[in-house]
Amino acid sequence: MKNTLEMMIISMEDEAREVISHELRARMGVDVKLSHQYVDDMEIGIYGTAGDLCVIGEATVRLGAGLVRELDEKVELLGRARPELLRPRILKVIYTVLATAEAAEEARRRGIWIRSVREDITPMPPV
Repeated sequence: MKNTLEMMIISMEDEAREVISHELRARMGVDVKLSHQYVDDMEIGIYGTAGDLCVIGEATVRLGAGLVRELDEKVELLGRARPELLRPRILKVIYTVLATAEAAEEARRRGIWIRSVREDITPMPPV
């Protein structure tokens, strides 16, 4: 059961990186290779840079407001621990199947793009 769950999570993160990369090419003309990044014992599920743009995000099946806040905390920690990994423009994104209304509202307040495979749950903020 544990192995199956781990494979599903890995598959979702791969899907998230592919969808987000496609959307960035289509909307902004930006080609960014997304992968995961480790900083000390912290994992960032979606990370990539292109020029002055840095994309930082997570993938989850069900999104609550806690993960929205956690993403902002990861960006702050990254800025303190490894500032060379950031760029002047930062796009924060969470890829999910289902987002609670509270999570969507929290993401709007924080300027975080929530994306599902089919649509934006919150709009991509200007970066």
